[in-house]
Amino acid sequence: MKIIILGAGQVGSSLAENLVRDNEITIIDDDETMLAGLQAKHDLQVIQGNGASPRILREAGASDADLLVAVTNSDDTNMIACQIAYTLFKIPTKLARIRNPDYVRERDILFNNKVLPIDHIIAPELLITEQIFQLIDYSGALQIAHFADNKVSLVSIKAYYGGPLVGYPISALKEHLPHIDARIVCIIRQGRTIVPQATTIIEADDDVFFMCEKIHIKAIMSELQRLEKAPKRIMIVGGGDIATKLANSLENQCRVKLIEEDPEKAELLAEKLSKTLVLNGKASDRELLFEEHIENIDLFLALTEDDETNIMSALLAKRMGAKKTLVLVQRNVYLDLIQGGAIDLVISPQQTTISTLLTHVRRGDIVKVASLNQGMVEGLEIIAHGDEETSKVVGREVQELKLPSGVIVGAIVRNDKVLIAHKSIKIEAEDHLILFLNDQRQVEEIEKLFQLSATFL
Repeated sequence: MKIIILGAGQVGSSLAENLVRDNEITIIDDDETMLAGLQAKHDLQVIQGNGASPRILREAGASDADLLVAVTNSDDTNMIACQIAYTLFKIPTKLARIRNPDYVRERDILFNNKVLPIDHIIAPELLITEQIFQLIDYSGALQIAHFADNKVSLVSIKAYYGGPLVGYPISALKEHLPHIDARIVCIIRQGRTIVPQATTIIEADDDVFFMCEKIHIKAIMSELQRLEKAPKRIMIVGGGDIATKLANSLENQCRVKLIEEDPEKAELLAEKLSKTLVLNGKASDRELLFEEHIENIDLFLALTEDDETNIMSALLAKRMGAKKTLVLVQRNVYLDLIQGGAIDLVISPQQTTISTLLTHVRRGDIVKVASLNQGMVEGLEIIAHGDEETSKVVGREVQELKLPSGVIVGAIVRNDKVLIAHKSIKIEAEDHLILFLNDQRQVEEIEKLFQLSATFL
């Protein structure tokens, strides 16, 4: 495909890196230095300028582009660019990142060809809020992604001493839970990726990735660690849209405290949140945390827009006795530094946004993409079409598929039925296959495998 990406920041750059191998990519940005760095690393075209300019878009080849992805830091620029792409250049598909919650709330009315012609909007704040709720609901999980209309889940969890399966081979899972079907698709041990076999021993501190029906997540988790109780005392740092939504939703079932540094904003939040205790102060203030009994907090959420504030306050809270910490981190350099340290959970808005963008950008019949473990591994939902003559997939058993090395079929959804994939299951037309990849570069091979031959009508 011919793809134009507006914005060479972390999201735009990462998206280009994911797509440049098998697409024609042009990136537009005002920052000449960032563009030069991208061009030095990848085979793509760069253009310096305003992505909402008709002249710049024309220079980028918008007249015959297949896709426009607008991920600049300006909602206005992203929206105007999509309007121009539709009106002047008839670009078929337009995606835009929209951050302003006022726009997002009215998305069903605003974003259509009669008003603002954007085919898919990506709202990072909304995605992150949903992600945090999931991690609260499945306390103990590191990452969760759902596929096939939430029927199948891919879950990452750390194995701890005390988990019934820890110290035993994977094959013991079926003995422990004979009435539940699941598949362990990957183990990351001390930074090394292991493709699991039935005889692979689960060790303490392994990061274990498994697939199962959504209703069985907690049962599988209980095999790898003692299930955590749902948090009852929560402290939130920051008064932005994500923090406010979380506090508003949690305050009826938990005791919630929220710390906001700006006094005027804190006062407004206190009026808006009826049951949340709003505190004006700094989350890095030891005395404040001590007075608010940080040692009794079950979950500490650092959700400001400043990475350093989030990281330092979470480290302090953990040291002073908070049971679990979650931080929002924008910059990839910090993700690498804190991974595997004292902070329990890390959420990257950039990675969350990229996962959603890839779902809409991938070619063929890829329905959903979920990027996990800082983009190192990927879950993929793809539909099998055709018949035994026109497809390399339909009519074949899972063990007969010529999948790239390390790619695992975790589950198959047939109509409304979930089948955890075993070697002898035969794939039928219109099956949704949920695949696990330990290398994003394998996507192109998978797309080719699922393509129909020219004889298919």
